[in-house]
Amino acid sequence: MGSGTVAAQTAPSHSCAVSKRSPSSIAELCVCDLLVAQCDVNCCCDPDCSAADFSLFTTCSVPIVTGDSHLCSQEAAVYSLDVEANPPERIFKLIDQINPNVFCIHAANYKQALSFISPEMPTSENFDQLLKQFGSAAFSTEFDSWSINPDSQDSSDANETYRYEYGVPIQTVDAFLRLPSPVVTSWCSDANPAGFLVNQATKCSRLVSAEKCSTIQAVSMLFYINSSILAVPKSGQMVNITVQSIVVQSLNGIRTLLDSNEVLRLPTILDELCINIVLGVSYHITYTEAGEIIEAAASFVLGAITKEALSIQQSFEISFTQVNTKPVPLSGNPGYVVGLPVRAGFRPHGSGIIQNTNKYGQLTILQSTSNQDCLAAAGARTPVLFGYNMISGCKLRITATMECQLLTQTLLDLLKGQNFPEYVASFGNSQAQDVLDWVPITHLRTSEQSSCQIPVSLEIEVKWTKYGSLVNPQARIVNVTATVTTATLNQPPSGRERTIPITSSVAFTDVSSPAEPGYKARPTINVKLPFDFFFPFV
Repeated sequence: MGSGTVAAQTAPSHSCAVSKRSPSSIAELCVCDLLVAQCDVNCCCDPDCSAADFSLFTTCSVPIVTGDSHLCSQEAAVYSLDVEANPPERIFKLIDQINPNVFCIHAANYKQALSFISPEMPTSENFDQLLKQFGSAAFSTEFDSWSINPDSQDSSDANETYRYEYGVPIQTVDAFLRLPSPVVTSWCSDANPAGFLVNQATKCSRLVSAEKCSTIQAVSMLFYINSSILAVPKSGQMVNITVQSIVVQSLNGIRTLLDSNEVLRLPTILDELCINIVLGVSYHITYTEAGEIIEAAASFVLGAITKEALSIQQSFEISFTQVNTKPVPLSGNPGYVVGLPVRAGFRPHGSGIIQNTNKYGQLTILQSTSNQDCLAAAGARTPVLFGYNMISGCKLRITATMECQLLTQTLLDLLKGQNFPEYVASFGNSQAQDVLDWVPITHLRTSEQSSCQIPVSLEIEVKWTKYGSLVNPQARIVNVTATVTTATLNQPPSGRERTIPITSSVAFTDVSSPAEPGYKARPTINVKLPFDFFFPFV
C-alpha cells in the first residue's frame, strides 16, 4: 500500500497484494488492483473497471477498506453489488467506522508512530552528532522537545488557558521535573519526566567516584531543586521547590533527622569519604482543583561513600495532594490487602464519592466492650478489615418503662453508627472521582409481624472476586449487603428486667468460582473475633 498506516479488511479466501498506486485517501486505496490498466475480476474498487465490468461480477472480493485499525474512529470505503438491478451495478459509499475495541487511539499526534523510519547511517560528517544523541545508556528521539523556550511560543497561544491534566509532564523553566528511573538496565536515566497526579516510586543505580563526587550533578541537592516548576504549562508563573526535610544516613545505615533544613548541604570530600551525596529524594506536590501547582517540596536522604565505592543506589518518589484536602490511605494497589480497612463513603447528589479521613474509613461495626452494656457502648466502633470475618455484640437490659420507638432508633444507631456509608470501594485504590469504581450497599430488612419491632442484629455480607491475572490475582469487591433483623419487643412486668443479645457481624465470601451443587459457599479466609467477646454468645 502507498501508506504505512492504512490497512484493509479482506475476505479470508482471497489473496490481495500491494496496490500499484499511491493513494491519498481511502476511496483511492484498492488492495486487489493487481493488473496494470486492466480490470481485476471481482475487484469492486478497481478504477480500471467499468459499469459493464461490474455487471459481470459475482461478489466483491474486498467488501470494505478501512484506515488505521488502531484508531477509535476511522474512515471506511464500503463496496457491494446490487444484483437486483438490471444490469447489476456496484454500490460504493464512504462511512465513519467506530472501533469497538476499548484500547484504541483517539488521535494520532505522532506521525512516525506506526511506520518504520530508516535509521540515519553514520558518516564522517554526522558521527559526532549521532554519538551525542545515542551514545548514552538511555536516549529518546524526542528528548529535545521537552526543553521549553517561553520566547518561542506562538502569539496565537497567548490567550489560551492552560492547566495540568493527569499524566502531563510537570514542566520547569528549562525542561521538566526529573524523576530518575531505570530504563533498560538498573542504571539511572534522568530523562524520565514526573507526570501530574501520577504517584511514582523508583530505584536505580548511579556510577560515582569519591574523588570526583563534588562534580557529579546527580548526587547533589542542587540538581533536584535548582529549577522552578511552572504553575501551569506554558506560563510564566513559577513555583520554587523548597526543602522540607533532610535526613543524614551514616555508613552503617543509621539515619538522623537534621533540625534545620535551611542549610544547603553539597557533596564534599572529607578525609577518605565523600559526604552529603543524595541517596533519596521525595517530592510532594500541592495542587488546586483547577490543575494548578501551588507548592512543591522535596525531602532528601543524604549519605556518604568511601573511595572504594563504584556505584550507589538512589530512590525517588513523588506524591500529590489537593489543597484543603487530606490524603486518604489506600487499602491495596489495586486489589484489597487482607487485614486493611474496607474503604467506604457517601455520594451527595451530582458529585463524586466523599470519603472521611478517619482511621476507620467509615465502614465500621459495633465494638464489644468489657461490661457488654449496649447503652454504654454507643459510639464504640471497630473497622471492618478486608478478609476477616468478625462478630461482636452487647447485652440490652429492657425494663417495662422503655418506649418502643425511642429504643428502636437507639439500637439502629448503635448497630449502624451515626453515618452508615452508601458505597464501598471496589478496589483498595479506587479514586473518589471514579464513581463507577464504587459499589452501592444494598440494604435488607427481616422482621416479624407485630406492633413493636426492635433491631437485634446487623449482618454485613461482602462478596469479592479474584480479578486480573491468575499469576497475581487482585481482590475486588463486587457486592455488599447489609441486613437488619428485627424482633418483637416483649417488655417484662413492672419492676423486672429482661436481657436480650444484640449482635453485629461481617462475612466475606469469595465468589470467584461457582460452588459445587448442594454445597453452601463459605468464606475460606481468616476469621477474627474481638478478644473481649464473651457471654451471652459462644
